[in-house]
Amino acid sequence: MLCQGGKKGKKAAGEKGKGGKGAGRLNGHHQENGMENMMLFEVVKLGRSAMQSVVDDWIESYKHDRDVALLDLINFFIQCSGCKGVVSGEMFRNMQNSEIIRRMTEEFDEDSGDYPLTIAGPQWKKFKSSFCEFISVLVRQCQYSIIYDEYMMDTVISLLTGLSDSQVRAFRHTSTLAAMKLMTALVNVALNLSINMDNTQRQYEAERNKAVPKRANDRLELLLQKRKELQENQDEIENMMNAIFKGVFVHRYRDSIAEIRAICIEEIGVWMKLYSDAFLNDSYLKYVGWTMHDKQGEVRLKCLTALQGLYYNRELNARLELFTSRFKDRIVSMTLDKEYDVAVQAIKLLTLVLNSTDEVLTPEDCESVYHLVYSAHRPVAIAAGEFLFKKLFSQREPEEEGAPKRRGRQSPNANLIKTTVFFFLESELHEHAAYLVDSLWECGAELLKDWECMISLLLDEPLPGEEALTDRQETALIEIMLCTVRQAAECHPPVGRGTGKRVMTAKEKKTQLDDRTRMTELFAVALPPLLAKYAVDAEKVTNLLQLPQFFDLEIYTTGRLEKHLESLLRQIREIVEKHTDTEVLEACSKTYHALCNEEFTIFNRVDIARSQLLDELVDKFNRLLEDFLQEGEDADEDDAYQVLSTLKRITAFHNAHDLSGWDLFTSNFKLLNTGIENGDMPEQIVIHSLQCTHYVILWHLAKLSEGSSRKDDLVTLRKQMRAFCMMCQRYLTNVNTAVKEQAFTILCDLLLIFSHQMVSGGREHLEPLVYSPEDSLQSELLSFILNHVFIDQDDDTNSTDGQQDDEAVKIEALHKRRNLLAAYCKLIIYCVVEMKTGADIFKQYMRYYNDYGDIIKETMSKTRQIDKIQCAKTLILSLQQLFNEMLSELGHGFDRSSSAFCGIKELARRFSLTFGLDQVKTRDAIAMLHKDGIEFAFKDPSPQGEGGPPLNLAFLDILIFLPKDCWLPLISYRNSLQAGGDDDTMSVMSGYSSRGSSIRSKKTKPPACMLVVSLHVGPSLPEESSSSSEVWQQTMQTPVMMPSPHLTSTAIRDPKRGRDDSYMGTPQHHQTPMDYNRRGTGLMEEDEEPIVEDVMMSSEGRMDDLNEGMDFDTMDIDLPPSKNRRERSELKPDYFDPASIMDESVSSISTLRFV
Repeated sequence: MLCQGGKKGKKAAGEKGKGGKGAGRLNGHHQENGMENMMLFEVVKLGRSAMQSVVDDWIESYKHDRDVALLDLINFFIQCSGCKGVVSGEMFRNMQNSEIIRRMTEEFDEDSGDYPLTIAGPQWKKFKSSFCEFISVLVRQCQYSIIYDEYMMDTVISLLTGLSDSQVRAFRHTSTLAAMKLMTALVNVALNLSINMDNTQRQYEAERNKAVPKRANDRLELLLQKRKELQENQDEIENMMNAIFKGVFVHRYRDSIAEIRAICIEEIGVWMKLYSDAFLNDSYLKYVGWTMHDKQGEVRLKCLTALQGLYYNRELNARLELFTSRFKDRIVSMTLDKEYDVAVQAIKLLTLVLNSTDEVLTPEDCESVYHLVYSAHRPVAIAAGEFLFKKLFSQREPEEEGAPKRRGRQSPNANLIKTTVFFFLESELHEHAAYLVDSLWECGAELLKDWECMISLLLDEPLPGEEALTDRQETALIEIMLCTVRQAAECHPPVGRGTGKRVMTAKEKKTQLDDRTRMTELFAVALPPLLAKYAVDAEKVTNLLQLPQFFDLEIYTTGRLEKHLESLLRQIREIVEKHTDTEVLEACSKTYHALCNEEFTIFNRVDIARSQLLDELVDKFNRLLEDFLQEGEDADEDDAYQVLSTLKRITAFHNAHDLSGWDLFTSNFKLLNTGIENGDMPEQIVIHSLQCTHYVILWHLAKLSEGSSRKDDLVTLRKQMRAFCMMCQRYLTNVNTAVKEQAFTILCDLLLIFSHQMVSGGREHLEPLVYSPEDSLQSELLSFILNHVFIDQDDDTNSTDGQQDDEAVKIEALHKRRNLLAAYCKLIIYCVVEMKTGADIFKQYMRYYNDYGDIIKETMSKTRQIDKIQCAKTLILSLQQLFNEMLSELGHGFDRSSSAFCGIKELARRFSLTFGLDQVKTRDAIAMLHKDGIEFAFKDPSPQGEGGPPLNLAFLDILIFLPKDCWLPLISYRNSLQAGGDDDTMSVMSGYSSRGSSIRSKKTKPPACMLVVSLHVGPSLPEESSSSSEVWQQTMQTPVMMPSPHLTSTAIRDPKRGRDDSYMGTPQHHQTPMDYNRRGTGLMEEDEEPIVEDVMMSSEGRMDDLNEGMDFDTMDIDLPPSKNRRERSELKPDYFDPASIMDESVSSISTLRFV
């Protein structure tokens, strides 16, 4: 029997002398002064020796003197916990386990919270696995004799139970791991015993059924005796497992430390999988179900992985029916877990549930998983794709043996491809086809690469009785087909989902080459008829025209497909002539660019076709433009449309092709100049003309950058660039907003490209092209930003036609304004415009934080890296501008509690957070910031004459919230502050000083921040000074980075003190439970924005109530009888019902909850 009262198992009578005889030796090693050589620990720590030989040596030592061997084993567990103390032979003989543990706790090293299971480094990397292996091998080697001696196992289990109840985290963690692994090893022993009992029973029945003359009575007696011994051993194992389960598991599975809870759940999953007859029932499954509501992701993850091992075996599904019905909703909700790893495993578990039975999951459950195929997190999407594939595509038509393989729309994949299209359309996320394809790629690549079937569905007539695809379905199928071609050719996830390109294996490279060859052979033939069929549909044509970008162009020559190339070029030319949509024209331009590759023999053929098309377009444009400009005000809409459509085509081609040989600058500049002079040029013509001229300059610069350039070319480009910049500047005052935005964007790009940065990288010959904007241009650019970016959503005049309330339009308008602001901020970052112009941007940080906060903050960070001093001057200038604006609005007698003044102070506080904690690096910048602020505060004298406060004196209240340098010489400033200072204010600051000094060296000088509190000239204002000092005290506390809590022996030294409830011991209601999920905070939080964690913990409150009164003695481990004499008992009570596990003895434990 195991001793449950905290005592060690005692030896049988007459064995004490044997224990004392070898007390001076440990594994054959001499001990001196009670300090044993921790041989087992060192061997396990190194992890180099074969564990079985180590265990065999210990068993030999145990047989020689079991007290000494057990003492070695006890010290092994103590040492593995990181404790430097040693249990002596005298302590082992005369002290209870609780006394030994208390003594070891007192000798625990408090300087560090690390212990072998948590120490990082290569030396300890394999310690945990070696530790677990040692316990497993120990039980396996002792399973036939020693574990039944009612001494060794009793002592070990009693010790581990006591250690697992310790306040010291290291003891608790290590002993729980040891106990759980010990339990797992015992489960293996129990399983072997059960098998042996079944075999013995079968042999006994076979022998007894023989005829009397042939029956061997001696053998029957031996078999009966063997079965009796096995039954006794099984009872012993049951007692041991009950002791571990009740003494360790039911307490530690709800420990405050997540790692300990995870260990318990992981091991109970192993028990249920290994020995399902004994453990796979509601009595044990309930612990996994409850723990799925744990607040820590790693624990929830262990629950799911444990359940996966059970659901994977279909033979066990019948025993999981009740559990599935009770916890299915929780599993489904975990697919939206905030921890991606948990969400992935939840989806995989639902996939296993789906494999076991198709009736458990409702359509609503499945739909909650379906939409995750569009998740940006690829592992989640891949898992959801597998679930979707199993649900929708696992049923496919069987093919008859010997029948020819069906192809095209008659193939078995035809209906599956249609199902994919239907799903894509019903999901109403049409722009995410690439995500859907990527999600299904790993499990359904064969289906998605059946391009022959897709082409047949688009081109061939439907079969008799088959319903044809609708126009919307054909559009979706073409988009999906394009995404599959791109995925096969590029072999990497779509933008926004990948983590960077990985190195492909040789097999993957071969598959990629084979796929490109096959897709080229198919689509080189099919693409021209597809373009001909859908030539008038812009959306379909745009997607189809992207296919040649992924071709292996050599196939056109090797496969003798030149006639199909000619057909493709004709179709593209016709599409260019028919369409004016920008996306279609750009797709045509990119297709020509992809086909015009000099490495392939088809280049000449494609280049001739492209040149002929461009010649016609440019000639037509020049002719139309000349007539259009001559007609002037008499030009009708048809003439304007012809000019615009031709200009659109040229601009789209100029984006990807060098059209320098056609001299488009002259004609476009003439058009733009006419638009300035007359003021009646159509908006779209101006926009596309500006863009086309921009491309002309960029292509000219690209040619000059490639190699040696003539001086005449540089002069020409310099003149064109400057003339064009002046033209764009003039268009900044245009009445049309779209034109102004286009001119602004192009100006910012040109100023950045032709800045002083362009001569870097060995391009000094381009120095004559460097262009710095004049002050007038800088001023106009800044005015544009202030007037068109920093506006309220309702003031955006760019949204018309009653679409102001349309959310999509608002988002698009905001996106456009963000791009405009980013373009200007790049000019500040790269020193194209003066940094001080950023003051007008920085002062908007608080007001427009939601819209542009990230852009402004990044700009501040980059400017500080460039010049800390100038950045500080810019920040203080922005505060001064806001202060002046407030004075002009509210007057000099404003209320200091007004929202405007508080907003400026909050902005100053946000600015202070961006400087960092290293005052040595920022001291000059901080000094300059305060210097400018003080000068501004005293710049304007008081209108009351001498003795009155300066007009801007209140600005010093704002300076309080800016960072201070401990070495800033403010002696004179300090004296003026102390004169008339409020005693309460100074006492507050002295209190702050005493608190802050505890984390500084006592020899450091007092910080200047103690000196800057408030300023009173004339009558004192106690209320204002007090409020400001309170804000100062709350805002400027010196950060103390608290380490994560470690439970050490400090709490043990007072014997009167109860156990700390943070480790799930006896509750102490006067203490506040520690929040182990709280993040460390400090002064330098990222603007201290509220952090919202979206955790799918909907049942958290209910589980807290459920755990309130958990009964730890819920059951005994009762191993099932042998299979030949097993009788099925009726179903046990519903152990998932909280009422079935409540007990008054533990109902008061209110703090035993998941933390």
